[in-house]
Amino acid sequence: MPLSDIHTRLYVASTIYSVVVGLWAFYLSLKNRDLDSNFWGALAINEILFLVVGALDVVLLFGGGIAPGRPAVHLLYTATGVLTIPSAYAFTHGRNTAREAGIYGAVCLFLAGIGLRAIVTTIV
Repeated sequence: MPLSDIHTRLYVASTIYSVVVGLWAFYLSLKNRDLDSNFWGALAINEILFLVVGALDVVLLFGGGIAPGRPAVHLLYTATGVLTIPSAYAFTHGRNTAREAGIYGAVCLFLAGIGLRAIVTTIV
């Protein structure tokens, strides 16, 4: 399987995973539950997925394997995906209340949108 196909499939997986984690965060927020270690682990996996996709972006771009319609925009979406969760963590100061669960829910759904846009820039 070509590396570009693996890249695209990982982007799709990270997008779907972001939706799942975002819905989970909203569920925790609506139930007024604090974030637990299970959620933090899921959020870390979400970040790792975006880091791996970002690393593949760089490998494919400099290896000549990626030919998105707009490579700069695609890389901007990837960088946004990589930086969003750590930025949200810094914004919330690492607190784990139900309020922060809502923030992470919005952040993860934002990441899903970023993932969709990045996939579109690769295809078009």
